[in-house]
Amino acid sequence: MVDDVVVGPVNLSERVDEALAVQALAFGLSADEIGVRRHIVLRHLLNPGARALGATTLDDRLVGFVYGMPNDRTHWWSTVVEPYLSNTGSEGWLDNSFVITELHVHPGFQGRGIGRRLITAITDGAEQPRSILSAIDTESPARKLYRTLGYADLAEQVHFPSAALPYAVMGAPLPLRRA
Repeated sequence: MVDDVVVGPVNLSERVDEALAVQALAFGLSADEIGVRRHIVLRHLLNPGARALGATTLDDRLVGFVYGMPNDRTHWWSTVVEPYLSNTGSEGWLDNSFVITELHVHPGFQGRGIGRRLITAITDGAEQPRSILSAIDTESPARKLYRTLGYADLAEQVHFPSAALPYAVMGAPLPLRRA
């Protein structure tokens, strides 16, 4: 049942600590990593076109969030993934795309379609004709979700300097596929 969770706009700057608590549980972040990510999230939200949605319970508890923005080739993420995308002939995906920067759902609320609702709602509002994102390069529930929405692998074994595990970059035309 998802009637007890509402997906809608959220002021992520005001609720960044709640969001990072969800991300820490969903993604296994340490206190130090949360501190670093807090500054990153707040900086990202200053970018033109950055938008965020939250999934909240009826008592306003944040149990999931997504945020993203129009991709910019000068942003750090793009500069890291560009060589990998060039190797697969997919570097054009960096242009005119809406990038999903973060998407996380509290583990106690996963498997209820909340992640799907968050990502489809945020991309439905995008002006760009396609979306890109990165996900840990394993066959996870997140990757399965992205594939059902129309995302395909554009590059695999992408190594970010601060990440222990490799990532895959995925892209999908918008609007995302519905079940």
